[in-house]
Amino acid sequence: MDKSIIEITILDVRQNLRSRWFWVYSLLFGGFVAIMFAMGITESQIIGFVGLSRLMVTFMQVSMVILPIYVLISTVRSVVGDRESNVMEYILSLPVSFTGYFWGKFIGRFIVIYVPVFIALLGAAIWGTITNIDVPWNLFTYYSFLLGAMVFCFLGIGMFISAIARSQDMAVSSAFIIWLILVAFLDLLLMGIMLKMRMNPEIVIGVGMINPLQVFRTAVLALFDPKLTVMGPASYYILDIVTRNVFIVFAIAYPVLLGALLGILGNRHFNKNDII
Repeated sequence: MDKSIIEITILDVRQNLRSRWFWVYSLLFGGFVAIMFAMGITESQIIGFVGLSRLMVTFMQVSMVILPIYVLISTVRSVVGDRESNVMEYILSLPVSFTGYFWGKFIGRFIVIYVPVFIALLGAAIWGTITNIDVPWNLFTYYSFLLGAMVFCFLGIGMFISAIARSQDMAVSSAFIIWLILVAFLDLLLMGIMLKMRMNPEIVIGVGMINPLQVFRTAVLALFDPKLTVMGPASYYILDIVTRNVFIVFAIAYPVLLGALLGILGNRHFNKNDII
């Protein structure tokens, strides 16, 4: 591994630890878990989910709303922000490669975004163990990987935008537009398009599964509702094509591969263009 990747990662993590927004973000997820325990959500039951399983399902639903937009808005400023503030010019004057800088920022952002979320989920599991609540470790493991995959995916999108954008305003605007498009093309709108245009349902569902946000949402529901009954007719096409276990593997692998691909493309643009 390029030594400069480690150096930039450490530098980026330290910089974020000094940021007020990092601690607000961390307390947000930690506080949410504490509030869920205080409200007694672990004592409620829904479709067989009770105790800590119930809390984890709720936690994942909230993460789906908060994490993607937070990752995008905070990440798109990484490269273009350093360029506009002339910090990049100083850093690249040191023995740091372009690739080392880009992937160091990528890994650093992943650590500071994912670790607080994972700690909040782990803290819930530890507290459940202490208070004699059954801990669904298989669910905990799956959700941990799923959260990591989603963060990695949107980091790749954010870093790609940050590498090609010419200003912070353009980067933030692009991130917000992409977020709106991903939210708009969740299954409800896809069903409307299918009915209005009389398109082949398999094609519509296939296009929907390109949306990483839709994949994450469906994967969370796959454990919450194995037959995906809440998704209506779309569930038949998904579960007829692949089994539930195969879809779970896909829901982790696809966002990671998409994030890695966009990260590679962003790094390639960063290396080949005049970034100063």
